[in-house]
Amino acid sequence: MSDPTAPGPLAATAALMADPARARMLAALMGGQALTAGELARIGGVTAATASGHLARLADGALLVVHAQGRHRYYRLASEEVAAAIEALGGLAARLAPPRPWKHGEAARGARLCWNHLAGRLGVTVHQRLTGQGWLTPAAGGWDASIEGRRRLAATGIDLDRAASARHFACDCMDWSERRPHLAGGLGREMASAWMTRGWLRRAAAEGDGDILARRRLSLTPEGARGLHESLGIDAA
Repeated sequence: MSDPTAPGPLAATAALMADPARARMLAALMGGQALTAGELARIGGVTAATASGHLARLADGALLVVHAQGRHRYYRLASEEVAAAIEALGGLAARLAPPRPWKHGEAARGARLCWNHLAGRLGVTVHQRLTGQGWLTPAAGGWDASIEGRRRLAATGIDLDRAASARHFACDCMDWSERRPHLAGGLGREMASAWMTRGWLRRAAAEGDGDILARRRLSLTPEGARGLHESLGIDAA
């Protein structure tokens, strides 16, 4: 098996992400939803034909998977590892760039999706609370939940058995805006899913295809703020 960190494979993968149009498409897919080629063409600011070429290259490079349904082809990120790489690159770019005001709006910084798990200040706060209280404990490859942690997490509606079926029950993902970790893995996925199902979190209204964070922004509802305070002792304010 070839070494993926060798110059050839590493450079090839980096080149796939480096094109501005492809980078915008990948960033938009971090919202966890599958998007059509037409939607991604508008997001990338390119023609349909050009978008098809870009998407084919991303799929061939194992960064995207495609699902055909009728006359539409839907694209999504291929794996959690791809999402983590994009998030990490965003964080690196933010650290290396000259200081400047946050341009994506405080709503996106407050709470958003990182593919299928909770990110932003709220995601970082949840990570800090769970690990700081010892409700998540260090384990090989990430974190495990203590007995008290399982009780508290289950009380918020999270399916812990489904979370445990993932490759990693819980692991860190470096948040690109906050530069501190939020939770990924099965727990991160089920947390976002359960809290959205409960109405604790809602997707914010999209502001147009040109906004690559439009499908990622979340808002915490009053029920969610109350539920997080009662179950985990988190002051969402």
